Amino acid sequence: MPNIPLQNLLTEIRNCDLCTHDLPLGANPVIQVANTAKILIIGQAPGTRVHDTGIPWNDPSGKKLRQWLQLSDDEFYDENKIAIMPMGLCYPGKGKSGDMPPRKECAPQWHQKVFEHLSDLKLILLIGQYAQKSYLNDNYKTLTKRVVHATEAKVPFFPLPHPSPRNQIWLKKNPWFESKVLPELRKKIHDALKD
Repeated sequence: MPNIPLQNLLTEIRNCDLCTHDLPLGANPVIQVANTAKILIIGQAPGTRVHDTGIPWNDPSGKKLRQWLQLSDDEFYDENKIAIMPMGLCYPGKGKSGDMPPRKECAPQWHQKVFEHLSDLKLILLIGQYAQKSYLNDNYKTLTKRVVHATEAKVPFFPLPHPSPRNQIWLKKNPWFESKVLPELRKKIHDALKD
């Protein structure tokens, strides 16, 4: 049983400034959750556009993700069906080859508290290595190996690569992803949302 109502928890999360002094743009936690959600998307952390707008996956990566899932913007942003909670809730800053890793404080501080409100979940998408390493206790040494075996992941998890435009080379090297993994993913999405 959750300790506090979901709306109170979301207010706490959105007002969080736990690591604001370590963030180049300050704190702006981005999360989309309702206790009726059937699918949870756990990615890395918001980028600058998402930080500016407060809308999760509101960037080219999000557009590609919606294509993978075969969901319209309206479907994707229906918080009653789709919850979105990244590993790091705020933009972490620029790194050498993309954004910095998600801040380590977020997931331990908030994830379990949010999960207490998500009793109707049917599917959890783990996007990228940070989410997968946090939630999957498997023996795969690489994201590629994990995604090859996505359908064997412990229910309700489904691992995916990051849909970033930076991953075009990975997608070209791994055509099995679009031919084999995406059809399975879309079936799971459909099954999760049909109730």
